[in-house]
Amino acid sequence: MSTDGNRPTPQSRHFPLATAPRLGSVRELDETVSTCRACPRLVAWREEAARVKRRAFRDWEYWARPVPGFGPPDAPMAIIGLAPAAHGGNRTGRIFTGDPSGDALYAALHDLGLASQPVATHRDDGMKLYGVRITVPVHCAPPDNRPTTTERDTCRPWLAQELELLRPTLRAIVVLGGFAWQALLPVLTATGWQVSRPRPVFGHGAHAQLVDARSGRALHLIGGYHPSQRNMSTRTLTPAMLRDVLHRGADLAGLPVGHPPG
Repeated sequence: MSTDGNRPTPQSRHFPLATAPRLGSVRELDETVSTCRACPRLVAWREEAARVKRRAFRDWEYWARPVPGFGPPDAPMAIIGLAPAAHGGNRTGRIFTGDPSGDALYAALHDLGLASQPVATHRDDGMKLYGVRITVPVHCAPPDNRPTTTERDTCRPWLAQELELLRPTLRAIVVLGGFAWQALLPVLTATGWQVSRPRPVFGHGAHAQLVDARSGRALHLIGGYHPSQRNMSTRTLTPAMLRDVLHRGADLAGLPVGHPPG
């Protein structure tokens, strides 16, 4: 195991588990996530995508690192997707930015007054989210958008700590896709949220209410199909359907839905 003193280095598969619980702020978490090299296959893939590039992005200097979450550290609502896209978040350095999935998501958030602009292009484009934080269970772009079970589990401590830091304000989570739903439930169970039995089943519009064993406060989960290019092009998911689940999540989180502030 690669270590620096008694602590695993970013190249160690133990790095997320040993490091995440020590982080005391969302900002510190975001900075540390981006240093992780715990999954060799994902490191190789994200860096290969940055070398080869797509023709349309040949002049870009790719981020090519783990992509942290995005949004305020006291958000009442979280959105959880799958992983960065090789030529989206892996290129721009912001989750759901620079790819068709992000185009659909940020347009919907802007329509609801939860994002400052309808299009996200890069990390410094001025985008702001209002009361919403977006994150993922796997922070590196995976080949074919399919992380392995081991990669998902290795990355899990980052998500667990992010949700723990959001816990004081978090009221609702919109979960985009079955992978995210299945990845999220064990995290919530392990961190003291009481999940009903049998476990809630994913579906578009699915709703589950969890209880915080510490405080008795409720946490609402809303399922939604992932806004992938395939789902949107086949109209498995429409812009109206996406706005609907985000609207429901915002309502349950106590967020006003309307025009962006300011």
